[in-house]
Amino acid sequence: MGSNPTPRTKNGRPNVGLEGMEGSTKRIARQRIHTLFRLAIETYREDPQLAQRYVDIARRVAMAAKVRLPTEYRRLVCRHCKSLIMPGVSSRVRIKQRREPHVVITCLKCGAYMRIPLRRRSRDK
Repeated sequence: MGSNPTPRTKNGRPNVGLEGMEGSTKRIARQRIHTLFRLAIETYREDPQLAQRYVDIARRVAMAAKVRLPTEYRRLVCRHCKSLIMPGVSSRVRIKQRREPHVVITCLKCGAYMRIPLRRRSRDK
């Protein structure tokens, strides 16, 4: 049985398709998202509108590159009004013990809340 050679394009280069380019595109998108969120957090106190613009751009970059926002950044954006929520400034954070322990983050712009369950570390049962 013969081995299959790598498919080649017209000019003789290996045909890697989009897989090779997608990795670099997503890596660049993640770097830009990280930079934009860092700038948004740093500038929020001086200029909240500029910080919101940074968040909007970061979300658009993520959608265009089909990259999920990391969890730590996803929790900084209100799921309802899409505004940047900074704990203690534009949001209220409470820990609740009812039923299952959870954190409730309330957006002070739209009044919506996000509920994040807290999981207990399981020990030897």
